[in-house]
Amino acid sequence: MMETSTALTANVQTELARRHKATKTTILSLLVAVFLLCILAFVSTRFLTERNNSPLHMPVLITILIFGLGAIAFRRTKFATMRLQDIAALQGASGLLISLQRATLQVALIAAAVAVIGFVATLLTGDASYTYRAGVVAAGILLYCYPVRYSWEQAVRRFTSENEPNPAENPS
Repeated sequence: MMETSTALTANVQTELARRHKATKTTILSLLVAVFLLCILAFVSTRFLTERNNSPLHMPVLITILIFGLGAIAFRRTKFATMRLQDIAALQGASGLLISLQRATLQVALIAAAVAVIGFVATLLTGDASYTYRAGVVAAGILLYCYPVRYSWEQAVRRFTSENEPNPAENPS
């Protein structure tokens, strides 16, 4: 254990470890799935007829771009300091961990959607580059949203500090 983790109770440490492990496993599984989709696209190009589908080209690329940038904006919004403070104040450490896990998994699902969009475009056009491009974007999103345990511990420590004043003591 790190020396800074002593401030967290055993229950919070246990829940943190459990939620972090589940989230990390899901992210790594999705990363493997994206890699497998790229391999499947590479193998399937022998069986697909390449068609020039110019009306599909730009919409697919723009959709992948928007999903990629949207995932970054979504994560930054979900992990905003004021939002995490409010969640911790209302729901405590457990609610904060649930929020961290849900936001991370939601961003990971956006990455999975990007990979699937690229693969479907490959199936429709016979051009594997759609899957490769989408795979790179999806892998980038998944690595961006990868849950770092130390960051989660720091967030729990920061936002559920016991040094906060008691609202009952401060008559406003």
